[in-house]
Amino acid sequence: MNSLKLIIGNKNYSTWSLRPWFFLKNLNINFEEELIFILQDDTDIYLKPYNSDGKVPILIDIDSGFQVWDSLAIIETIADKFPEKQGWPQEAKAKAVARTVSAEMHSSFFALRGALPMNLRKQFSDYPIADDVQQDINRITQLWEYCRQYRNNNGSWLLGDFSGADAMFAPIVMRLLGYDVKLTGFASDYVDFVYNNKYMQEWINDSKKETQIIEEDEV
Repeated sequence: MNSLKLIIGNKNYSTWSLRPWFFLKNLNINFEEELIFILQDDTDIYLKPYNSDGKVPILIDIDSGFQVWDSLAIIETIADKFPEKQGWPQEAKAKAVARTVSAEMHSSFFALRGALPMNLRKQFSDYPIADDVQQDINRITQLWEYCRQYRNNNGSWLLGDFSGADAMFAPIVMRLLGYDVKLTGFASDYVDFVYNNKYMQEWINDSKKETQIIEEDEV
């Protein structure tokens, strides 16, 4: 029986929903999934019972009704609730690095987010990248390389084994792929690795079944 419910938005567009979903899936934690389409006339009605100010995602403890919202807070909560799953690296410095880059992802890269919205039903070729967006991309790939200095093994995730940092950057991977951003070295390998993850493929396949259009994210 599932003890957790994750309320998410459109799989085609909702980057914040992808993060905790991807985290739960890759840690093999069972949960109930509920999708509420965002920016619809009835979205606020469906989200009104929750304390998230009309936003997704929301994690709910089914037994107690306790709610947590915000992607990074949900990831931290899951890691605390299931310590045996090792959602963060166990070595202290690696754990600090994973949390640091996750926090930076949470609070930064506004140029990239604004210019390259996630839209999994579209693929752009040779999409023009503005200078400020390229600066964000350069910083992201720099963070990825930094993580590799603290990896616990030669695994293909940022810090060797899967962690919350990979969940936080998962939508960035899809943006970089969707807008045909040219990468080299580990960044290129990492993007391919995340894209081919079976749970990412599951999310992508589900997104393509959705028919709702959010014009501002259609570029």
